[in-house]
Order: sequence, then structure tokens, then C-alpha cells
Amino acid sequence: MMKLSICNLRLSILGLGVTLAIAGCAGDPLESGVDPFAPMVFKEGATAMPLNPPNKSTIQSFYVSERTIFKFAVDTGSILIGNDGITRYIVILTSPNGNSQVQYEGIRCDSFQWRLYGTFENNVWKENPLSSWRAIQSNVPNRYQAALAQGAFCNFDSQEKNIKTIIHSLNPNGFTGGTKPTNSYGLFE
Repeated sequence: MMKLSICNLRLSILGLGVTLAIAGCAGDPLESGVDPFAPMVFKEGATAMPLNPPNKSTIQSFYVSERTIFKFAVDTGSILIGNDGITRYIVILTSPNGNSQVQYEGIRCDSFQWRLYGTFENNVWKENPLSSWRAIQSNVPNRYQAALAQGAFCNFDSQEKNIKTIIHSLNPNGFTGGTKPTNSYGLFE
């Protein structure tokens, strides 16, 4: 009887030792700095300004809203799907009098934010020194970032990773970034 009790004690100690060894291998998340339950911290990758102006052969117009008087287009050749979760692109905004503004921007789907990296002025890209992330506005007439995010660049709160899917989504006949009236196709001239 005594032998059986000592044997059980040894097995219990051995079991406890194995359990502690396995737990020691897992590490303490507070010591290792890796807490699986901690929120992910966003780290933006480096962003270089485009080298060229928008390419007229890859410009695709898209519909934004019935309340806007502007026309909007994106250079599909400029769309970059970043590993940092940012989709970067060149957008062209055209006023009713024909004046255009060309901007290089980025959209984050996870936080529904956008950032203006720079503008194309006098045939030169100029970086925006005050660039910061801003909330995308969905209820304003010129809601083009919301239209791009909801219609092509994002799948709800995750980034679309397939460029062919994005370009197909930007097709005016199937674009879902805004409710398109039957008399307007947001043509870019």
C-alpha cells in the first residue's frame, strides 16, 4: 500500500513538472511583449509620391452622389494595395467649369479613414506636409472616399486584396459606391 502511494506521489510530481515546463515554454505575454488579446497597433508603411501624372488611358470615372456637382475619376494604373492595409490611388476631381484637381490619397478599410498624401500642381507632385488620417464622411455631397471604400477598395472593414476585383468593381455599370440615378454615369471628359 505504501509503495502504491509513493508511486502516485512520484507520478503527480512528474505531471506537475511537465505542466510547469510546458507553461514555461509558452512564455508570459507581459514579459514577451506578445499579448494575443491586445488590440493590433497600426503601423503605416513608407509612402512615395507617384512619379508620373495620371495616365489618361487608365482613368476610370465613378459615381459619387446625386447631390454633387463634381465629377470623379481614379487612375486604375495608380492603385497600390499595400501590405500595411492601405490602398493608395490617384483621384481626379473635376468642377463644373472644367478645372481639375489631382490628388494622391490612401484609404484604410479597418478604420474607415482616408489620407491626402499630396497633389499634382504645375506638372509636379507636391507632398502634403500636414497629412493625417481623417474619418471618411458618408453623408456629404462630395463623398468620393466613401464611394471608393464602399464600392471598390474595401470588403466591409477589410482591404480588398485583388486588383482585378477592384478594377471590375469600378466599372460604371456595376459600381456600388453610390446609388446611381438612371440619367447620370459620372462620365469623365
